[in-house]
Amino acid sequence: QVQLVESGGGLVQAGGSLRLSCKASERPFSNYVWGWFRQAPGKEREFVACISWSGSSTSYADSVKGRFTISRDNAKNTVYLQMNSLKPEDTAVYYCAAGGSFGRNPSAYTYWGQGTQVTVSS
Repeated sequence: QVQLVESGGGLVQAGGSLRLSCKASERPFSNYVWGWFRQAPGKEREFVACISWSGSSTSYADSVKGRFTISRDNAKNTVYLQMNSLKPEDTAVYYCAAGGSFGRNPSAYTYWGQGTQVTVSS
């Protein structure tokens, strides 16, 4: 069964940086769109960023634009989320996802990771 495994979460002070990674267990993910979503306690899962299969197109939520960068390495079957200038409101469980359609709607993504906790202290 295909698995997406996230890593890189943790506790960081406001203004700090973290880099999340998500590796797929099988090769075909080079043809998929990758996305990052997050879910804070008591809130719905929200879109963070996505990247096309080629890496030429990206999209970001307004709340993270200019601070977060999504990238992918198809040779390693891995997608990254570089998070800079972190804020306490970025605290959430972060999920990577892979699917066939470029966009912000979670329903466009077929495969999901288990999530990694990011906590930003003030």
